[in-house]
Amino acid sequence: MNSEAFDRSAIVAGCRSRLHAGQTTIRERYLGEGDAARLLRERCQLVDEVLCDLWRTLALPASLALVAVGGYGRGELYPASDVDILLLLPQAPDEVLTAQLERAVALFYDIALDIAPSVRTVEECSHTAAADLTIQTALLEARLLAGNRELFQDACKELKGQIDPQAFFEAKRMEQEQRHRRYQDSPYSLEPNCKEAPGGLRDLQTILWIARAAGYGDSWEDLAQHGFITQEEQLQLKRCVGFLQRLRTHLHLHVGRREDRLLFDYQTALAERMGFVPTDTRRASERLMQGYYRTAKEVTQINTILLLNIGAAISPPPEQWPLPINERFQNRHDLLDVVNEDIFDRHPGAMLEAFLLMQKHSDLQGMTARTLRALWHARTRIDADFRRDPENRACFLEILKQPRGVLHELRRMNQFGILGRYLPNFGKIVGQMQHDLFHVYTVDQHSLQVLRNLRRFLADEFAHEYPLCSELISDFPRCWVLYVAALFHDIGKGRGGDHSELGAVDATEFCAEHGIAAEDSQLIVWLVRWHLLMSSVAQKQDIADPDILGTFATMVKDERHLVALYLFTVADIRGTSPKVWNTWKGQLLEQLFRSTCRTLLAGGQVPVRQGLIEERQQEALRLLRYFALPDAVHQRLWKQLDTVYFLRHSAEEIAWHTRALHYRTRVEQPVVKARVNPQGEGLEVLIYTKDQRDLFARLVGFFSRAGYTIVDAKIHTTRHGYALDSFMLLDLSDRGSDRAMISYIEHELKARLNRQSPPEAPGSGRLSRQVRHFPIQPLVTIEPDEKGSHYVLSIAAADRPGLLYMIAMTLAAHCASLHTAKISTLGERVEDTFLISGGGLGEAANRVRLETELLERLKL
Repeated sequence: MNSEAFDRSAIVAGCRSRLHAGQTTIRERYLGEGDAARLLRERCQLVDEVLCDLWRTLALPASLALVAVGGYGRGELYPASDVDILLLLPQAPDEVLTAQLERAVALFYDIALDIAPSVRTVEECSHTAAADLTIQTALLEARLLAGNRELFQDACKELKGQIDPQAFFEAKRMEQEQRHRRYQDSPYSLEPNCKEAPGGLRDLQTILWIARAAGYGDSWEDLAQHGFITQEEQLQLKRCVGFLQRLRTHLHLHVGRREDRLLFDYQTALAERMGFVPTDTRRASERLMQGYYRTAKEVTQINTILLLNIGAAISPPPEQWPLPINERFQNRHDLLDVVNEDIFDRHPGAMLEAFLLMQKHSDLQGMTARTLRALWHARTRIDADFRRDPENRACFLEILKQPRGVLHELRRMNQFGILGRYLPNFGKIVGQMQHDLFHVYTVDQHSLQVLRNLRRFLADEFAHEYPLCSELISDFPRCWVLYVAALFHDIGKGRGGDHSELGAVDATEFCAEHGIAAEDSQLIVWLVRWHLLMSSVAQKQDIADPDILGTFATMVKDERHLVALYLFTVADIRGTSPKVWNTWKGQLLEQLFRSTCRTLLAGGQVPVRQGLIEERQQEALRLLRYFALPDAVHQRLWKQLDTVYFLRHSAEEIAWHTRALHYRTRVEQPVVKARVNPQGEGLEVLIYTKDQRDLFARLVGFFSRAGYTIVDAKIHTTRHGYALDSFMLLDLSDRGSDRAMISYIEHELKARLNRQSPPEAPGSGRLSRQVRHFPIQPLVTIEPDEKGSHYVLSIAAADRPGLLYMIAMTLAAHCASLHTAKISTLGERVEDTFLISGGGLGEAANRVRLETELLERLKL
């Protein structure tokens, strides 16, 4: 080994040892003290010292400069952040200098820092900054580490002369809007990015970049001196920065690499590191995330105000007299503006009036910065006396009753803390996460999503999405009662106990205080208490059963309650997660709605079973005539079918089965028929074969391997011992090729049933991170039905690959016969209901054994 190689190895080893020892000391001090800002500074100082010593060791020409840029230039180095450096040159390098620079860059890489180096002349910096906003921003925070100070100052002067504050402001504002869109314009995702998402660190950095480019300084203190923020806002910003810095620092230390996403994998550990402890009703991670969401909300508030203020200072709007609206408000450049900044202190009720005016004046495009700031600072004036004021109560109801702007203004009220102050229990659910495996929004955001969906039912442009909902809501008197129910339906979450009952108590109090008429109050409270009823009946019970339909109709009482509950149920399910809703759920809800409507119109009388069966049979025969089949085509099959079959299947399904099987009721070969669901997405599959052991498990395994999930199954055994099973399937992979799969399913499934091969387990798959880190306790119950001849098996558990197959195999092992299956998947959670018999289930001990085994196998 030559001396140069030996020296290089020694230098690299020395730098690595020095960095490792220094970073260990900094990390241990941080874990003891929790001062993130100090860690960021000290890591910068450590890296400064190492790089400057290296620069001197390399003995590069004195005409060059070593410059820190980006976050490193700003003086903030998180534990796993890149170290952005610029090797600044007076002119293009010759061959000798190029070789020296290559050795220098290689050495920077070797010392185990995440170096992000660039080599440019002053002229190149100017050209690239002019064409690339990211580079311009990075150079804006440049800091000289070593080398030619005059060259560095020339580069800074060149850049400063090149920046157009107004163009820079517009570019950064547009860049922020695009970045926010990548994160669905919401800080409330389940696994937010604490740097890039709305309300993250980048929103704060954007303000300081704009301020620096415009010459307003580079700190919150500077902005306060220029009058852009108040002292209170400066303190608030420091609290937000401190929280986000601690969170990102702990995240980097925990993961051991650069990671800015608050993934489920990390949330529990981060909560522990940051001192959050669980309560009786909430996990430590949920408390951490609520802290994060509330911080992100404050950041977006101040970011909004500062962008308005700084933008107006950089590019003042043309002078024009504001247009008076009333003695408290005016229209300034199509923005709602307060006449005096202390208006809300003198007239607190004007806070609610501001939102009402936004709804009534369509020419208003938003609020001025000083109006938003005044609202934010005055929000604490909303106290018990404010809430008792009859004028304020009337104004709040007026906001809900307006024909336009209800959602926008309630969102704005929530964003600036007004809604949570006016409804204190709503304030408690702001930023509260729900780790129930199917909600993807915080409780407050979900409630506003439900209201959004209700409002969309009224919009003509969305009528094609919700035709029945749009038709029903257009004739629904006083739609605003549904909005009140939306605000209260989940307001009881996080308090322990039944959130529906707790919400109903809050809704009762609200209605009484606001003087809402008895009829409307009763409906609001009823909706809050029973908002889960319709989805539960539709997805877990046999809605073709007259007894179930009659019980549901009795609980609904009348048509207005039914319409309200249907509209609310659709809005609620669609407001939980994009994954939860599908056309099958919509089909079930609509079927239950229409059947209940007919029952209510008949005075609450459900057709007796025999009359209902005859009605369905006659309708099925009418449908069969369209296919030019003989009048007696049904007789051979129908005499093998019992009352239960005709109760569980619709007339259209009966007709389809009859067409497929009328000439082969006794067959040696299985019959498999598939078709596209006539009423929506997915496939319907009919299987007719001699009854056999493990048939359901065999079918479940096949469908899963084919990429389908079962959402409904009707299992029937004919009088002469044949299985007549029908399944509703949805494509898990969203291939959009259901029709192309029909021939595959018919051919392959028939072949497998012919071979009588053992059930095939579904392909293995991975659990989602949410299920792994926030498992739910599985629930299994077995209860006799009303007649005591069958048993209802209910299962609630986290979804996972092969779950239904495991349940099927367990039932088969206990010799339990399956009659119907209702498969309800809610995001990452399943709530399945099975009607079973046999297997000695009449004995309590056998039911307990089955429940115990299922519970054991459902545990993750």
